[in-house]
Amino acid sequence: MTDSTSHNIPNRRPIAARGTGWASGTASWLVRRGVTPNQISVASVVFAAVAGGLLVARVQLPLWWATVALLLAAVCIQGRLLCNLFDGMVAIEGGKTTPAGEMFNDIPDRLADPLILIGAGYAAATVGLGPALGWLAALLAVLTAYIRVMGVSLGAPADFSGPMAKQHRMAVITAACILSLAEVWLLPQGSILAAALVIVVLGTAATVWNRTRNLYVFLNSQARAEG
Repeated sequence: MTDSTSHNIPNRRPIAARGTGWASGTASWLVRRGVTPNQISVASVVFAAVAGGLLVARVQLPLWWATVALLLAAVCIQGRLLCNLFDGMVAIEGGKTTPAGEMFNDIPDRLADPLILIGAGYAAATVGLGPALGWLAALLAVLTAYIRVMGVSLGAPADFSGPMAKQHRMAVITAACILSLAEVWLLPQGSILAAALVIVVLGTAATVWNRTRNLYVFLNSQARAEG
């Protein structure tokens, strides 16, 4: 199983790890075990739900268990991203595409992003604006995907541009979970996650602007070409 065909597939998110040996080997192993891409897509929501729940619970837990919750949340966020990697590889390189594949590819992501971002917001509730930042980040994350999907429906190529696409949002929250372990000595609880959400909100707002502008330019260029 290789990634040699992925470059010829339109509207597929570019992921550097897709071409690595470990990713190809893991995807091949999943194919041999009969795991379907739709099952992997659903598993991404499970990972996201667990991550979000751990982040929410973190505020109510004693210090030791709060630390464990943060570490497990970071692991689950990365597990969600691995599911996003392997569902496509199993489907395309593994030859297991299904008629409902696009639905399973998109809808779970629309659930997974809010579960993690809103959970991060409530984990930063002691800061004050934490929950509002989490909800705003989730709204903007869904909006970036809406603009991309709308663009494809209008004939534009899928726009996965940043500066705060899905993998970047998850990287910021994962880093914040790990850095939050030091808060007990340095900062009020939730400060780092709140700061991370500010970064996500600003970066995702910029992503919404960039994708909207790109779609506007594409549609105008198409109209000129047809005229």
